[in-house]
Amino acid sequence: MSRATDTGEDGATKGDGMPIVDAHQHFWDLDRNYYPWLCDPKLIPFRYGDYSVLKRTYLPPDYLQHVGANRIVKTVHMEAEWDRGDPVAETRWIEGIAAKYDFPSACIGHAEPDREDIEDVLRGHAASPLVRGIRHKPAASGRPQDARRGTSGSMDDPKWRDGYALLERFSLSYDLQTPWWHLDAAAELAAAFPATTIIVNHTGLPSDRSEEGLAGWRHALETVAAQLNVALKISGLGRPGLPWTVEANAPVIRDAVAIFGVDRCMFASNYPVDRLAGPFTTIYDGFREAVADLPVADRRKLFHDNAVRIYRL
Repeated sequence: MSRATDTGEDGATKGDGMPIVDAHQHFWDLDRNYYPWLCDPKLIPFRYGDYSVLKRTYLPPDYLQHVGANRIVKTVHMEAEWDRGDPVAETRWIEGIAAKYDFPSACIGHAEPDREDIEDVLRGHAASPLVRGIRHKPAASGRPQDARRGTSGSMDDPKWRDGYALLERFSLSYDLQTPWWHLDAAAELAAAFPATTIIVNHTGLPSDRSEEGLAGWRHALETVAAQLNVALKISGLGRPGLPWTVEANAPVIRDAVAIFGVDRCMFASNYPVDRLAGPFTTIYDGFREAVADLPVADRRKLFHDNAVRIYRL
């Protein structure tokens, strides 16, 4: 997909003409498919708070209304919490969306490594030419002080690891969404399975911007970044009730890039979810401003080249 409008629904953007791979975005059709968190009447606890505005169908034409002058050339669709009874069905649906609209360019399916039929699920995803990997949110605590190792459904769980070990057989990567205080377990997972690429989602979730919180986040990123089969997706930087601003997020972005390096980071919108944090144009202009002092070649890696390499686009 290579298309951009002059202005987005949420306002104009600077749009510097650099090609962009949006490495993390979602589509859903609530009239045809079942996503419990979006279709059920009751809202679930969510890190951005009230997300009722998202409870509407979101397809490629809707996405294009948001991108503004950003030159989006490819996208990676991230599983969107489809009915867990049949996660492969989401991949089949996305294949139809890609055939109709020419994007997404690739997708990440959902799989729970500790489910009984994990091998069948992975085989089903791997049969699609669009699939590059899977995402799963392992068991996690809500606060750093409550973090425990070895709990059921966590990255330390032997049954979970047995399922995870199958990713190499199917040539699948692993998108990991977990709070930063569990990235020590992710580092050990990466070391135990060096042939499997891990992509940490949403910048490691640095929601606590206190001095103590950011220090813990930076240390966690340094721990997992020591494993060279781990990459970082810079996205999901919103906070409940606060607008997405360069002042708030540029220091976090710069720290993330400094820790992982320009060869293992990539920018992503997390749209439409991050509409709760700010307009698409604001987010991407913020990414540009945060790394404006880097050489053009390095900026191209962050916006385009790394995603092409890591997601085999």
